[in-house]
Amino acid sequence: MRFVKTVLTLAAIALAPVTAHATPLKAVATISILADITHQVGGDLVNVTPIVGPDGDAHTYKPTPQDAKALAEADVIITNGLGLEGWLSRLIKASGTKAIIAVASTGVTPRQMVDDGRKITDPHAWQNVANARIYAHNIASALTKALPDQTTVIQQQAAAYDAQLADLDSWVNGQLADIPAAQRKIITSHDAFGYYGAAYNVTLQAPQGMSTEGEPTAAQVAKLITQMKSEKIHRVFFENMASPKVVQRIAEEANAKVGDAVYSDALSKADGPAATYTNMIRHNTTLFREAMLMNGK
Repeated sequence: MRFVKTVLTLAAIALAPVTAHATPLKAVATISILADITHQVGGDLVNVTPIVGPDGDAHTYKPTPQDAKALAEADVIITNGLGLEGWLSRLIKASGTKAIIAVASTGVTPRQMVDDGRKITDPHAWQNVANARIYAHNIASALTKALPDQTTVIQQQAAAYDAQLADLDSWVNGQLADIPAAQRKIITSHDAFGYYGAAYNVTLQAPQGMSTEGEPTAAQVAKLITQMKSEKIHRVFFENMASPKVVQRIAEEANAKVGDAVYSDALSKADGPAATYTNMIRHNTTLFREAMLMNGK
């Protein structure tokens, strides 16, 4: 009887799922959006943490010694590039990290714009879902480089996520399809939705430029208020990582309402409406659609 139990126990062990990679890869992403995409592609093979977490502002972030320690211990570092993380090169140098460094935006067509009289690159490329698919592909390549024995698993997970993103892109277009061109106007607190606007034919404007480091001028605010009144734009949105004060002032003077928070540079916390990249896009699009349907009326 004891022999039978031993055989059964060994058989159960043999049939049990085998952990493909006992120790998860240590990945550090610069922002929460990249951390989520890395998690979706890497699954249980990767333990990923963001430097700038949910509701954080990468534009004004000040790195800490703990950040340098995290980079030093990382196997892979996922960055956005396009000038978003101005503090990152110094942090990487200070950490002495030997990690694989992946720039998720590689291959994206950058959006150029003039901000405060200077021609600069818009770093918020993830706001176009087609670009997020490029991000996921680049992240998958970095993870397979770090875990070559798990290439098949990572590629399968990346393909499944890519299918989700393709469906999401179609969903956004479908949500906005019936909105007349003249009503496709949205006001947010800072200029972070340019890629969204270009991809989905929406005009997005903001009192503040591409970075949240500076304050909008009185002239910029006044011009936006005048436009909102003349074009009957009834709602203005603030972003989760920014102060709503300017937006509240604009709404008050333009006889408009402040909409629920939208998510541009950071996800929400786990219990919020934008805890993942796909939820963020769905949340923002739902709010934008509701606002645009009221424009001009």
